[in-house]
Amino acid sequence: MVPQYSLPMTRPGQVIGLLGGSFDPPHAGHAHISREALKRFGLDRVWWLVSPGNPLKSRGPAPLDKRMAAARTLIDHPRIHVTDFEAQAGTRYTAETLSALQQARPDLRFVWLMGADNLAQFHLWQDWQQIMHRVPVGVLARPGARTVARSSKAARIFDHARLPGRMSQLLVRTAPPVWCFVNVPMVSISSTGLRARGDWQGAHGDVTAQGANTRLSAPPSSG
Repeated sequence: MVPQYSLPMTRPGQVIGLLGGSFDPPHAGHAHISREALKRFGLDRVWWLVSPGNPLKSRGPAPLDKRMAAARTLIDHPRIHVTDFEAQAGTRYTAETLSALQQARPDLRFVWLMGADNLAQFHLWQDWQQIMHRVPVGVLARPGARTVARSSKAARIFDHARLPGRMSQLLVRTAPPVWCFVNVPMVSISSTGLRARGDWQGAHGDVTAQGANTRLSAPPSSG
């Protein structure tokens, strides 16, 4: 029997972009690439998968409820939703999370989203090749990582499965393994930078991320 999870509202057949991370803290860059992903890949929704922790980071993030609250405070868009699915499902790695999501919602199609900086280290992820074979992957260029990402181990191994950026709308209709690298207008902001400047006190019970938590609404044309 498939467990019942609390997930954002959807309709069968919709395509959901998944943006995973610790969101420690969430910031305008997350919102920016989410809106770009909706447009560039023709997605119906984007879900922010706020993880309990990042297996590649030795230091734990702020408490999950603080990061969830900050993410919901930050984003106000009818097609971008925040979920703690990984905590609900008890998954630790992305490959496990995708497997659990596909079992829970076989009526939906999922696309994994990541910044170009993550593609550069993608080969270090647990079962990363399984991820490539499980769902389409959309990569959005972020400051300073384009060249390194394009020459990364993952990019080389799956070069045969790369969809040209000009064909990004076909990503959701192509069977994996398939990935697409698109350039987007730059927003140079990172969670690491915000923490280093002391602009994020989430770990101390304050959900404020100064300079990052201005509520971001959907533009009037968004559906």
